Amino acid sequence: MFAVIKSGGKQYKVAEGQVLEIERMPLGKAKTVKLDQVLLLSQDASLQVGRPLVKGAYCEVEIVGEVKGPKVISFKYIRREKSATKIGHRQKYLKVKIKSIHKDSRES
Repeated sequence: MFAVIKSGGKQYKVAEGQVLEIERMPLGKAKTVKLDQVLLLSQDASLQVGRPLVKGAYCEVEIVGEVKGPKVISFKYIRREKSATKIGHRQKYLKVKIKSIHKDSRES
């Protein structure tokens, strides 16, 4: 079983037990989160494609922690002007583990 979810403007193909890094969300002290923007759901041999979302489908995720991505250097240089600017940035991500993928059988 796998699903394609949308989080932070990006799409991720996820399966149960998978650990991945997604964009940070303001969650407070929550340990588990329900992500309900499921775009595609595959169970056994059936495939459900949402228009735009699969109704009644959601993923339960457990928050493992926050991590930082690789450092990205932005260097701006204007020749003959004695102007150079160097800026570094590290994006923060939320590390999550997919606990389970559910489909509510009452909704179709």
